[in-house]
Order: sequence, then C-alpha cells, then structure tokens
Amino acid sequence: MVGRVIPNRPFRPAPQNARDKLLEAGVRLIRKQGFAATSVGELCEEAGVTKGAFFHHFDSKEALGVELARYWSTSTSGFFDDAPYRQIDDPLERILGYLDLRIALVGGPTESFSCVAGTMIQEGFRSSEPIRAACADSILGNADLFVGDFAEAVSKYGIDADPRSLSIHMQVVIQGAFILAKTQETDERAAAMARESLMHLKRYLTLLFEKDASR
Repeated sequence: MVGRVIPNRPFRPAPQNARDKLLEAGVRLIRKQGFAATSVGELCEEAGVTKGAFFHHFDSKEALGVELARYWSTSTSGFFDDAPYRQIDDPLERILGYLDLRIALVGGPTESFSCVAGTMIQEGFRSSEPIRAACADSILGNADLFVGDFAEAVSKYGIDADPRSLSIHMQVVIQGAFILAKTQETDERAAAMARESLMHLKRYLTLLFEKDASR
C-alpha cells in the first residue's frame, strides 16, 4: 500500500550550494527545536558553512526564515506533484489519495513529519510580519493547489460547499494534527495522534460528499 502511495523520489532535492545547505539546516533545526531557539551559529554548524557564508546569502535570521518558508514550498512541490494520487480520475478519490500520502508520511521522530512553515508561524505570527506573510503564502498556497480538485468534486457529486473553504479546512486539520502531535510524550504516540486525525478528516470528506450526493 505504502509503495503505491509514496513517490519513488526524495522528499526534497539534495542541496547544491552553501545557500541550499543553510536552508536544509534550517529545515532540520527548526522542525526539531523551533525558530527562536535556533541561532545563526547553530545553523552554520549544522550546514557546515561559515558565518561569512550565512551573511553572504541572508541579511539576518529573519531573512532566512522568510526564504525557508518559500524553499519549503518549492522544494517539496515536485514530490507531491509526482505522487500517484495525481493520476486518479475521480476528484474525491484524488483528494483522499493525497490524505493517504500524508498519513503514510507520518512516522518516526515528530520533527520528521512536522511542517516548517507551520512551526515558524506559531512563533512569528506577531513578532515578524515578513515571516508571517511567507508562512501564510506557503500554507495557504498548498491549500490553493486543491481548490480545483474540490471544485471538480463539488460539481461531480452535486454538493453545496465552497471549494476553497474545503481546501483550507483540509490544511487546518493537517496543521492542527501536527501541532497536537507535539503534546505527546513519545514519538509513537505523536504519530498515532496525527494519523488518527487525518483518518477522521478522510471520513468527514467521504461522508460529506456521499451524504449530499444522496439527496
């Protein structure tokens, strides 16, 4: 089942230069310990580059945070675009296939399946307008990718629902699942909580479309 759900490719491309290495270091450290707790020195050490290299590419840690939100979206888009669910004809099944992929990716250390933009927005939504805006673009941009799928499903199944609202709701549940997973004492419990939340979302969407389609 997992082999048919997950694309046979890396989640993100390998870093090619110092800038990419710093962004990858940001992904790892911020997922693990948060944006505020991550220093420029730690980023450089994790990336294996000098502080001079850091400030050559980024004016500040905030500037890295902004670019990191963009990098997270663009570097992972190919992974999701190549996923098997994109080949499914039925729009509802395509959406549910996306959730199957999300569920399949949940496992291991909690930081390995959390969202970089979702982590940063929790800390920076009041303290940094540039980071808030970049994270909003990342998360809501992901939601926008499914507006067309929901529009097709709404039309096919004849339900009374707003496609963009449904797409945003899907991301709300995904982000909420990742946040609440962090409340658990062990990685196993964290992953189980996140998976269960996404399974409930699948059930909700299935019932929503089936119930309305039967009217």
